[in-house]
Amino acid sequence: MSYVLPVLLVIGSVVFMEWFATWSHRHIMHGWGWGWHKSHHEPHDHALEKNDLYAVVFAGVAILLFLAGEAWWRPLTWIALGVTIYGFLYFVLHDGLVHQRWPFKYIPRKGYLKRVYQAHRLHHAVKGKDGCVSFGFVYAPPVDKLVRELQEYRNSDASRHGEEPPTTH
Repeated sequence: MSYVLPVLLVIGSVVFMEWFATWSHRHIMHGWGWGWHKSHHEPHDHALEKNDLYAVVFAGVAILLFLAGEAWWRPLTWIALGVTIYGFLYFVLHDGLVHQRWPFKYIPRKGYLKRVYQAHRLHHAVKGKDGCVSFGFVYAPPVDKLVRELQEYRNSDASRHGEEPPTTH
């Protein structure tokens, strides 16, 4: 039974991180933190972007949690492991699968990976920080729901501000 709490803390931390990443992506990265995140929504031909500073910040938090867990309170080590696992999932799904930041190309044709891929591509269907959909990285809402949200944006905010409506194709 001594493994139950660590396993729950690791799994709980991964789940919490998806919630927190979704929240911070919507409210920080597309809000006051747009200065760093903007680079992620613009075309570029270099390996790194200013947005990668967010990964550095989260890695720093995980390192501090590992240190605090080893020095003061052991459960923080398991929480740090969950944060690190989430970072790995983010790297594989977001940076690798969706944005092809690895040395080979793979576009999923079915199932969960296709849904994650499509949802994040729809996130980038809007120019700028407003009107975006699907802010999560591991969980992806149903694609038809996201298309409807983009359509609603096209019919409301975009038309009121004289912007070009986003396309979903």
